[in-house]
Amino acid sequence: MNGGLSSLRSEAAGAMRTVLVSAESLQLSLKPELSQEEQALTQTSSKPKETHKAGNEDLKEMLESNKESLKLEAMKRIVQLISKGKNASDLFPAVVKNVASKNIELKKLVYVYLVRYAEEQQDLALLSISTFQRALKDPNQFIRASALRVLSSIRVPIIVPIMMLAIKEAASDLSPYVRKTSAHAIQKLYSLDPEQKEQLIEVIEKLLKDKSTLVAGSVVMAFAEVCPDRIDLIHKNYRKLCNLLVDVEEWGQVVIINMLTRYARTQFTSPWKEDAVFDENHEKAFYGSDSEEKPDQKEAKPYIMDPDHRLLLRNTKPLLQSRNTAVVMGVAQLYWHLAPKHEVSIVTKSLVRLLRSHREVQYVVLQNIATMSIQRKGMFEPYMKSFYVRSTDATHIKTLKLEILTNLANEANISTILREFQTYVKSQDKAFAAATIQAIGRCATNISEVTDTCLNGLVLLLSNRDETVVAESVVVIKKLLQTQPTQHGDIIKHMAKLFDNITVPMARASILWLMGEYCERVPKIAPDVLRKMAKTFTSEEDIVKLQTVNLAAKLYLTNSKQTKLLTQYILNLGKYDQNYDIRDRTRFIRQLIVPNEKSGALNKYARRILLASKPAPVLESAFKDRDRYQLGTLSHSLNIKASGYQELSDWPAVAPDPTVRNVEVIEPVQERAVSLGKVKKPKPDKFYSDEEEKEEGSASGSEDSSNSSSSSSGSSSEESGSESEEESSEGSEKTSTDSGKSSSGSEASSSESESKQKKKKLTKKAAPRKSKQPAADSDSDENGNGPVGKTSSSSAESSSDSESESEEDSDSDSPAPQKKTVAKSKPKVEAKSKNEVSLLDLDDFSPAPPSAPKSSVYSSSLLSDLEGLSLSKVSSAMQVTTSSFGPAKTYELLHHMTGKGLSARYHFPRQPCLYQASMVSVQVILTNSSDHSLEEIHIGDRSPASLNIHCFNTIERLEPGASVTVSMGIDFSDSTQAANFQLCTKEDQFSVSIQPAVGELLMPSTMQEPDFCKEQKKLMGMNETSATITMATANTSNQNISKQVLSVANVGVVSSSQNNLQRFAGRTVSSGALVLVTLELKESSAALLTINTEKTIMASMLLRDLKQALSQA
Repeated sequence: MNGGLSSLRSEAAGAMRTVLVSAESLQLSLKPELSQEEQALTQTSSKPKETHKAGNEDLKEMLESNKESLKLEAMKRIVQLISKGKNASDLFPAVVKNVASKNIELKKLVYVYLVRYAEEQQDLALLSISTFQRALKDPNQFIRASALRVLSSIRVPIIVPIMMLAIKEAASDLSPYVRKTSAHAIQKLYSLDPEQKEQLIEVIEKLLKDKSTLVAGSVVMAFAEVCPDRIDLIHKNYRKLCNLLVDVEEWGQVVIINMLTRYARTQFTSPWKEDAVFDENHEKAFYGSDSEEKPDQKEAKPYIMDPDHRLLLRNTKPLLQSRNTAVVMGVAQLYWHLAPKHEVSIVTKSLVRLLRSHREVQYVVLQNIATMSIQRKGMFEPYMKSFYVRSTDATHIKTLKLEILTNLANEANISTILREFQTYVKSQDKAFAAATIQAIGRCATNISEVTDTCLNGLVLLLSNRDETVVAESVVVIKKLLQTQPTQHGDIIKHMAKLFDNITVPMARASILWLMGEYCERVPKIAPDVLRKMAKTFTSEEDIVKLQTVNLAAKLYLTNSKQTKLLTQYILNLGKYDQNYDIRDRTRFIRQLIVPNEKSGALNKYARRILLASKPAPVLESAFKDRDRYQLGTLSHSLNIKASGYQELSDWPAVAPDPTVRNVEVIEPVQERAVSLGKVKKPKPDKFYSDEEEKEEGSASGSEDSSNSSSSSSGSSSEESGSESEEESSEGSEKTSTDSGKSSSGSEASSSESESKQKKKKLTKKAAPRKSKQPAADSDSDENGNGPVGKTSSSSAESSSDSESESEEDSDSDSPAPQKKTVAKSKPKVEAKSKNEVSLLDLDDFSPAPPSAPKSSVYSSSLLSDLEGLSLSKVSSAMQVTTSSFGPAKTYELLHHMTGKGLSARYHFPRQPCLYQASMVSVQVILTNSSDHSLEEIHIGDRSPASLNIHCFNTIERLEPGASVTVSMGIDFSDSTQAANFQLCTKEDQFSVSIQPAVGELLMPSTMQEPDFCKEQKKLMGMNETSATITMATANTSNQNISKQVLSVANVGVVSSSQNNLQRFAGRTVSSGALVLVTLELKESSAALLTINTEKTIMASMLLRDLKQALSQA
């Protein structure tokens, strides 16, 4: 029995050996033969093997294995490393060996890696060029595109001819995705070898004729980089680009809009002429008969807008509804630079909509609005409430809104604006309060009716406890007094009395200048002020010393009996001052006013020189000269000419030949272009061809307005379509590609066959269309809600053959939105559900009520309003500033599945709580994800019951899909313990909790370095927590350290005199306990992190969070 078992075992073992040997031989036979370049790479990669880091050895082994799954996993991990910013260049030899893999997924990942490192490892990448060239013929479009992308990333002049050949072949590829990649490669090749410009222009010319929306944006970008001055390449493609614009992907739209703006400024005459005839009048003649046109033409004015100019404006208008802020901004600048002045207001509502976006977007948009509002106040005046400052705004946003409000001020609305300014002066943000005082001064200068009122209000501010406010008020009053000095002797006397209490140098210098300039009106006070200044002259700032010398000189000339000795004393002090400016000024003044043998004839004119009447200063907007730069550009934002900025050309006096834009195939367009003169016969043809274009433009516009993301969906659908065509034949690929495009340049046969059917409809619709045009314009500016969206979506779903029917439907439905806007006048939460609800409860999209009559400007109520400008009620003991870092991180409060359709998210805006000083401000975003309305949303019971929460007001109704932002205040009592409460609707209650990070329980505090060190010494011993940390390499700079610390804790930066020391200060919100953070940099990325505070538990938790943030890249 045992013998039988042992024999079976030996047979089984023998069989296993046979199987293993055969498998090994099979594996060896299946292993592909290495090419020459792969053998060379294997040899080069084996030499420095021991120098590689041990961490990447496992990846190398996986890449060199025979299993495709292991290689694929290794490549995924490598790409993941690259995405995290880690260096994976030492794996290049191992990766590049897999470039010839048959596995499509693996090959795609290898190409992603090579695009990243081909420029660094040029020699190794060059060995694989033959593989890339073979991949350019691959049946898969993504492999072809990736191979071209890698090839253009190897920046070696030797392979320029190979790259040029590859780009030319890719430009003729059947796949639009590959053609798009070739357009990207053009820019890379041009930067590598600019001498190839002529050949590249030929490729650009070819790609510009492409009808695919996927290619359009990329080729226009290549055009702008390589040959922006070759406008002749655009002529034949101008109308096609205008009509394709709606369906191009978003960033392509931005590029095309900018290019077409420059093109239009060179090809069309200015629509801003006083004698211009615009679309409304032009269409009346357009729809009229020949007999009606004859008398009109005799009176016709010299300018009629070019139809191509109108085509551009008409086709860009729907893009104002785009979800991409850059597209909206691009259309806004196009209308500003190209549209007639009475049409520019179309963009106003869309720009105001962008103010709901992130603060970075707000900053750029507000800068552009500030420039626009100087020239055209009427555009933004109905939406003045949108520019009211909110408590959550950052300082730079507040300042820009203040600038715009000042620009919009006029006799009618100044009463409202000054009441708003009254609140801003009380702001804890001192820079903003100072800017508000400057704005009041500008309003007083620009509107003479309120000058006295503003001046009296500013004088009241002189008794304020805040030095910054007082100093700014003095400077502004000085400028205002120069406009009418005869009436304000009392104000000068009042400022002289306050002189001893004012310490800010600029304010003291301003008072001294006023004393000297108007010394004859205050003959008793001015000498006394000079006497006081003589005592403190040596300890004053330089600017104060200079004005003291000036005051002494002027008093010497007007009242020498009292001030002669004082003047000589001050001039002697100035003669030996440390500052050479003061010494020079003193010598000059002495020679000018004191007669002696050397002074000569100049002494006779001393009074005329020093006491000459000075022109009053003009308080102007900082944005006055920015219109010299194109709106939306970096140069406009910085107010300096940035590198690469191209100035917008002036309008030509005479328009160039419009026939250059005619495409030979489409005859009606030719006749329309030729008939711009006084030829009568071709006009019927012009009528139909122009109307067809208009229908196509309006149809594409309605498609865009039906869905705010239509531009991206168009490109994504085309991409997915081309992806599914990988293995299909060339003929089917070409057919599907062509059919997927929404080009307006339809074939001649189809347009002629449709024109007959349209004749009857167009003549019937001519009269109603003119009356409905304004309604359509107003509706197209809305956010895409309501009936407008339904109408356009139904027309988008209909087939292209029923184009005229869909236009009839949209015309018949156009009055409906007008009725809805009237009904919207009632303020409801659902009406503004998608907009943020500010603390001021602003109704941004309803025009302002009729302005008050001018008589209200002169009423005494303004003076009483401005009396409240004093900040006497605000304590200056604790100076709290707005944090320079606003974390965008939001936390989930209630999931929509748990909340039965109600979802809630919250974040900490890091602003002082308006309801109670000891509370932390929390903003909650409530969203209705259900299909029915939610009613009576409010906060119910809380746990523990003693928890102090300031609840938001009950939301009566929240419509499906709508969201609303509300503000709360919670007193956490300096603890990270969660605040538990119930979020209730009319029918349900949901238990939720908000748990703060320890850094959100602080408010930033401003202090000087000596005060910081003084407070730190009081908080030593048990109140000090410290640890040595290892800093990440990326966090060693002062800027990055501040960024990381502010991301964790809401503290203020304290200026430090030592480079290796970073200091931060804050106070706990509830108890006001000081929290001092010090970071001392040591050698080799080490640092000592110290936290001083009475709250030891908070200190240890904050130390842990800061340590984690600073040690991670």
